[in-house]
Amino acid sequence: MSNQESNPTESVLEPGALCTDVEVLTPREVPLGGIRAMTVYRTLPQKQRSLVGAWCFLDHYGPDDVADTGGMEVPRHPHTGLATVSWLFTGRIDHLDSNGVAAPVLPGELNLMIAGQGITHQEISTPDTTVLHGVQLWYALPESTRFSEHAFAHYAPEPVELRGVSIRVFIGSLAGSTSPVDTRTPDLLGAELVLGPGAQVVLDVRRDFEHAALAESGTIVVNDTPVRHRELGYTPTGADTMRIAAGPEGARVILLGGVPLGEQIVMWWNFIGRSHDEIVEFRRRYQAELGFEPADPQDAGKPELFGPYAEGQLAPLPAPPMPTIRLRARE
Repeated sequence: MSNQESNPTESVLEPGALCTDVEVLTPREVPLGGIRAMTVYRTLPQKQRSLVGAWCFLDHYGPDDVADTGGMEVPRHPHTGLATVSWLFTGRIDHLDSNGVAAPVLPGELNLMIAGQGITHQEISTPDTTVLHGVQLWYALPESTRFSEHAFAHYAPEPVELRGVSIRVFIGSLAGSTSPVDTRTPDLLGAELVLGPGAQVVLDVRRDFEHAALAESGTIVVNDTPVRHRELGYTPTGADTMRIAAGPEGARVILLGGVPLGEQIVMWWNFIGRSHDEIVEFRRRYQAELGFEPADPQDAGKPELFGPYAEGQLAPLPAPPMPTIRLRARE
């Protein structure tokens, strides 16, 4: 289903009206490496919806007792055509990438890595982490910036305090707070909302944005629709307000939004491209650059995509085999 097929036109709702068309996306469990395969709960992408604005990937994990799960241990692996957003609630993760950036991921602080034309990185929870809890997000870079140079940004947003609600805006603008981070993907929103018991908030949002609210810690109500723990409540474009309410225990919410990307993407493993053949090339060049497979003569003279790396790290991850059928575009 394309975003264009499901989005109402802007004339559907009067100014100030809430959108009652809330689509609830349920997560699927995915094992994510580690000593005992840490479990994450993935709500994007999925069959019925691949994108919310440019957001294309959402993993939610924890709170996990690291003594039981082994924590996060994701060795060096590649990305192209996207940016990663790491956002923690508890614990600490060490980030290292082929751009030479070594940085901690800390609760309430944004770590943004723009892969551009290509990068490799690893994320490993620290030995002193006892409980690991957070989200990992990706957004797709538009055609105009997807082959740009890689970059890294860190930002610790100050909370906006409303009645019964605390908001940290890590990307874009909301509730009078604006993140200074350059995303190379215009018209995006990413924020954490913490609602007290029984609290609700009516947000002024952009009419040209679609939005999705992750019920991070318990059931919430998005406009008039219950969204249970770990589910994602999606609203299409066309409304300029959005109501989020917590139950008697309160709630934490991750709110994402953006103008529909308007471009078809092909997404496979850790790569985003625009065609099956692009993904084949990204995989082939990664495998050759890291020594998993011989270099292909057709890549002779092309610059390296995935960069040098610090010595003494965990062995990198090889790419899985390509599927036997051609990859199809998402929108």
